[in-house]
Order: sequence, then structure tokens, then C-alpha cells
Amino acid sequence: MKQIKRILAILGIVLLVAMYLITLLCAVFDTGNGMMMFKASVTCTVLVPILLWGYTVIYRLAKGKHQKELQETLSRMESEKDA
Repeated sequence: MKQIKRILAILGIVLLVAMYLITLLCAVFDTGNGMMMFKASVTCTVLVPILLWGYTVIYRLAKGKHQKELQETLSRMESEKDA
């Protein structure tokens, strides 16, 4: 299991570096669709890490880890809602 996590982490790093390089290249070189490609690249640069983080959180919750933290967060949210 640790090996799979390590491989996925390395793939995530490679993906992020590739997106940063594509963003830089789109900004530097002016092509016909340069601005549209730049906007798409910046959007992916922001959204992919957020999605990866979200998937990680959901995976942890689904595996039952941090159950105590989840219960505390839910109870805190309910108490704030009632207040």
C-alpha cells in the first residue's frame, strides 16, 4: 500500500510540474490560441491540487482514519448551527 501511495505522489508531482511548465510556456510564447491555453493552464494549476487534496480527505474519511476528528468537527458544526 505504501508503494502505491508513493507512486501516486510522484505522479502528482510530475503532473503539477508539467502544468507549471505549460503555463510558463503559454505565457512566454505567443501563439494563436495562447491566451486561451494560458487561461486553461492557470485554471488547471489551481483546480488540480484542490481536487487532489479533496480526494485525499475523502479517502481518509472513507478508510475510517481520523474518525475522532470527524466527530469533533461535526459536533462543532452542529453547535455553531444551533447558536
